[in-house]
Amino acid sequence: MNLQTVFASALTDPTQACPSGLTSWNQSDVAQRFSVYRNNVMASLVDALADTFAVTQELVGPEFFRAMAQVFVQNHPPQTRVLTWYGQHFPDFIAGFEPAASLPYLPDVARLEMLRVRSYHAADAAPIDAETLVHALADPAALEQRMLVLHPSVQVLASPFATYSLWAAHQGAMALENVDPMQAESVFIYRDGLDVLLQAITHAQHGFVHQLQVGVSLAQAIEDAVASEANFDLPTILATLIRQQLILQIH
Repeated sequence: MNLQTVFASALTDPTQACPSGLTSWNQSDVAQRFSVYRNNVMASLVDALADTFAVTQELVGPEFFRAMAQVFVQNHPPQTRVLTWYGQHFPDFIAGFEPAASLPYLPDVARLEMLRVRSYHAADAAPIDAETLVHALADPAALEQRMLVLHPSVQVLASPFATYSLWAAHQGAMALENVDPMQAESVFIYRDGLDVLLQAITHAQHGFVHQLQVGVSLAQAIEDAVASEANFDLPTILATLIRQQLILQIH
């Protein structure tokens, strides 16, 4: 391995010795300086995770979170210089982290927080113009055979746990003691200007939006949603997509 590879590997592994071949400009102890640098790198990466997964940290406490994050950093060094995206695999890591097994909802709370980041940094895109939309809505039968292209910021998450309520309680929107973590919830996430908004939706509404995202026709998405939930509320979710200008195209 070249020096860069050895250096990078040693940065996130405190069991490795200081790489050979390093020098200091003032003849100070190279191993000590490298140790300080390694600690700073670790702290910076853990801080980046704490910024992204703030609610996850609040659920377990800073001490537990930072210990868990350090294990993650040691096994998943950054693959990009953009720290915004660091932690994409953190939710899956939490799911397999044995000390966190007593909190089965924790991975999905982390997934929700990562989806908020994706929504915030999604590309800007112009919504469908009003005239085209009005024309399409005027013929419901024809509209059902079309496919809707949604805004890149749209994200959905279905969880067997009260993921949305746990997140909302930590924003002061409800009392945490009133949240049953084992209650299944689905979440709809999108960006409005510079604000990322979240709202609880039904399981069928989650499936409906997800179907649209993967290119299924409106008619098929509705059929599948009704099959999973007889009283599927199409008007509400469709009105949200229209009102928030989240429809980009109608094919």
